[in-house]
Amino acid sequence: MTHAPLIDSIRPEAREARQSGIVELFNYGGGREGLIPLWVGEGDLPTPAFIADAARRSFEAGETFYTAQRGLPALRDAIAAYMTRCYGGPGRSFAPDQFFVTTGGMHALQIAMRLLAGPGDEVIVPTPAWPNFEAALTISGARTVGVALDLSDLGAGLRWRLDPERVARAITPRTRALVINTPANPTGWTATLPELESLLALARKHGLWIIADEIYGRIVYEGARAPSFHDVCAPDDRILFVQTLSKNWAMTGWRVGWLEAPAQLGPMIENLIQYSTSGVATPTQRAAIAALEQGEDVLTRQRTRLRASRDALCGALAATSRARFAQPVGTFYLFCAFDGLADSRAAALRIVDEANVGLAPGTAFGPGGEGFMRICFARDPASISEAAGRLAAWLRS
Repeated sequence: MTHAPLIDSIRPEAREARQSGIVELFNYGGGREGLIPLWVGEGDLPTPAFIADAARRSFEAGETFYTAQRGLPALRDAIAAYMTRCYGGPGRSFAPDQFFVTTGGMHALQIAMRLLAGPGDEVIVPTPAWPNFEAALTISGARTVGVALDLSDLGAGLRWRLDPERVARAITPRTRALVINTPANPTGWTATLPELESLLALARKHGLWIIADEIYGRIVYEGARAPSFHDVCAPDDRILFVQTLSKNWAMTGWRVGWLEAPAQLGPMIENLIQYSTSGVATPTQRAAIAALEQGEDVLTRQRTRLRASRDALCGALAATSRARFAQPVGTFYLFCAFDGLADSRAAALRIVDEANVGLAPGTAFGPGGEGFMRICFARDPASISEAAGRLAAWLRS
């Protein structure tokens, strides 16, 4: 009995969606005794107790009913206050009506894509890139146009760089938006203010939207945050900001984030939330309020821990003289090329079998990823040192 006719009746956008290369490795190596899993983009720490306690109190209070589609007013107030603290300044503050609570950052991204792109449209994405950008676009019927990041020595060591001229050459009459993820998954590329200004100028010139994924903006190793489009944009610029609580406060499993958008888009965004998830559970939103209002110390401690893990990993791999990478100034990923590595997927499978370490193959991140591995170092420094030692031994062998 064949299922081909059934499958053939499904829309091609869904039928042809690619399997995640990260999930493939997870399924291959998951559960192996002693394996150190560095393939998925999350840390090893559970959600802090004060955040979970806020959700527990909400359950105990009986807050288990439908909620406002845009999010609890108290959470939108907390988001506006948090953004004003971190991204505000003289003459710049944030209002609650700019924020829409979503079921994680992925939901915020999907809503942004639905607002801007559909069949026949093109959206530019710097690559290598988180694969969900392309997936969200292709499922919507739009086409991803990749623009390669460069890994080059600019006089102070290797650094990832996005050439605005290359972006400009990729723009066509079908282009609707630019997706700019900075600090970036998987490369750690962190745009400078001049780079952001150049990209914003291109968007203004061609009437394009920018989808700004700045979810790693607080996970940086110099200063309190990374440069942001908030630093260079005007109130009337066409920018949608995607955010999540997953990374800063160890809340990946809670699935709560937000979309920041011009307030006049509110009714449309509210509709898209209603017709996709019908809102985020109230106890989850109470947990998010606690994270935003009380979680700054958590983030500070996490950055200190991540720096130690990053330095241990980079130091061990650099000592092999067989690894090529730009030390990340943001995110908790190292995107690393190994000498002689021609097939990232095959090598990742071998590393599971021979080193008992789980990495994400660079091919999972699209054009420009072949020959690289993404290593998530959001774990205890001792565990990262052990993983780095195993990888160094594997490279020597």
